[in-house]
Amino acid sequence: MENNTFHYSYSAKKNKEVEGIRRKYMPKEVTDIDTLRELDKRTRRPADIFAYVFGSISAVIMGFGMSLVMTDIAEKIGFGADPMLFGVLIGGIGMLMALVNYPLYQIVMSARKKKYGAEILTLSDKIMNR
Repeated sequence: MENNTFHYSYSAKKNKEVEGIRRKYMPKEVTDIDTLRELDKRTRRPADIFAYVFGSISAVIMGFGMSLVMTDIAEKIGFGADPMLFGVLIGGIGMLMALVNYPLYQIVMSARKKKYGAEILTLSDKIMNR
C-alpha cells in the first residue's frame, strides 16, 4: 500500500510539472482583471519614474552642495571668494527640489488619474458586477 501511495504522489508531481510547462505554450486569454491591472500600471508608472528620477537628481545636487561646504574643493576649483556660501546655495537648491518632489508627483498622478480614471472605474464596476 505504501508503494502505491509513493507512485501516486510521484504521478501528481509529474502531472503538475507537465501542466506548468503546458501552460507556458498555451495562448494567453486577456481577462478584464488583466486589462484593469495594465491600466493601473499605465496610470502609476510615469508618476513613479518622474519621482524617482527627480528625487535622485535633487539628492545629487544637495550632496554636491554639502561636499562643497565640508571640503576645500571649491577653493581649488576657483568658485569665488566664499566657497561655503556657494555650497550652501547649491545644497539649498537640491533641498528645495527634494521638498517639491512629492507635490510634483501628486500633480503628475492627478493628471494620469484624470486620463484613465473613468475607464478604470467602468471596468472595475463591470468586474464587481455593479
